Amino acid sequence: FGTPSEPAATSWGRDGIDEVCWLADPPGGGRVAGALVPSLLALLSERSIELVLLPSTTFGRELAGALAARWDAAAATGVTGISHGAGGWEVRRSVFGGRATETRNLPGPRAVVGLRPRAFPTPEPREAQAGSTSQGAVGAGSWADGPALVGTEPVVTGEGPALGDATIVVAGGRGVRSADQFRLIEELAAALDAAVGASRAVTDAGWRPTSLQVGQTGRTVTPQLYIAVGISGAIQHIVGMIGSRVIVAINSDATAPIFKVADYGIVGDLFQIVPALTAEIRRVRGR
Repeated sequence: FGTPSEPAATSWGRDGIDEVCWLADPPGGGRVAGALVPSLLALLSERSIELVLLPSTTFGRELAGALAARWDAAAATGVTGISHGAGGWEVRRSVFGGRATETRNLPGPRAVVGLRPRAFPTPEPREAQAGSTSQGAVGAGSWADGPALVGTEPVVTGEGPALGDATIVVAGGRGVRSADQFRLIEELAAALDAAVGASRAVTDAGWRPTSLQVGQTGRTVTPQLYIAVGISGAIQHIVGMIGSRVIVAINSDATAPIFKVADYGIVGDLFQIVPALTAEIRRVRGR
């Protein structure tokens, strides 16, 4: 969206990108996924394209469904692996709250696939030649034929990075015991430059807003590091964080289900562990 910057343009060749097309932002800056479909269909009709890859974000999932329906293509989102075989595109993704991995064949000659953020490693940069990437703009009026954004309502969030984009998330649960004690979670998150998350028990109690809730009825996050503090590990919560690269659990109950999915576990009193951990991180970082 918008006109690409010069630094971004020079890096495309190293990323293995041969052609880049961009679409001018709509009037007022309100992007609606469905409004992008006509422009994408026009681009796809001019090229021999079999596969469209999108990020499996809220915007990406909405766009994947709308585009697949209009393009007469198979679709899948939340994908963590993809390959091509004799039967077409084959995708893998987590199902049943992360308890199993589904492998599915996408029938037909075309497919739209939403990739789970941070599920794939960053590729090694290539040696690009000057001018190896072509660029072109899509018509500025392409948003006019689609739905328009008529208004927004701000969501209350914590300080620090946005929950859905953060590489580190520190989440607190019922074990924190009160709204006032939840500051321990926020202090640890601040020391790590992390986003703050919460279990449903915390948001139901009104200790923190529902915008911070991680789980089946909240946000799905896939950070590099997820620290669960005082969270027992109900399947409804695990569904929303099982895709994290590394999971650390801090809980006083050694039998808590969270330890079954954790890469590292600390059994003990969080009211002693978390302040000590926060102080040590601040010391190491010179804060």
